[in-house]
Amino acid sequence: MKSIAIITARGGSKRIPRKNIKDFCGKPIIAYSIEAALKAGVFDTVMVSTDDEEIAEIAKRYGADVPFLRSAETSNDYATTADVINEVLGEYKNRGIVFDCFACIYPTAPFLTAKKLSEAMGNLLAEEADAVISVVKYSFPPQRAFVIRGYKIAYQFPEYERTRSQDLEPIFHDCGQFYMCMCDAFLEHNSLILPKTIPYIISEEEVQDIDTVSDWRIAEAKYKVFSSKIGD
Repeated sequence: MKSIAIITARGGSKRIPRKNIKDFCGKPIIAYSIEAALKAGVFDTVMVSTDDEEIAEIAKRYGADVPFLRSAETSNDYATTADVINEVLGEYKNRGIVFDCFACIYPTAPFLTAKKLSEAMGNLLAEEADAVISVVKYSFPPQRAFVIRGYKIAYQFPEYERTRSQDLEPIFHDCGQFYMCMCDAFLEHNSLILPKTIPYIISEEEVQDIDTVSDWRIAEAKYKVFSSKIGD
């Protein structure tokens, strides 16, 4: 098994300028993803895919490889994560290097740890799965959601109005930390969600979306509280 960690870090960020290298509790936020991938001990290569020279230099400083920069096609607002992964795998193949599996890691994932990545890789192989995705359970059942219609509240799913919360099926969402896929399955389906994708469930206290300045402040506060519990 030959594996690669691909940390996707485009230079452009409109809501939080220079988001991927902004200081987070004392170091560039991308450093947390790089360090977790390196410490996991399950990747032959840890690389950063970026179109930005400054991001590339910081990534190298923290131990990641940046053997090439992204093309214009995968650096625009319309390029998908699958497009970026395809480009990375293709560039390595052109250099005579072929991987069996990859992890796509977000650059703004300070709650990601080496232990999570190592365990996810173990699960991927033990279950003979196509992919593993990090997920978190919704804190409130979406089946009990409201909508506003004509300035009046209504149940989105009225059939669940009288169902006890504990009797509703738990629903999960991507927690913005990592995907892990077998390369052959990914290349066949061109998707990160593959026919046999299994979950790696992460607790809500170790998950935080970071899309706005307020999110960033919450994430830093949360990290300071829980960093002693996260470990490696």
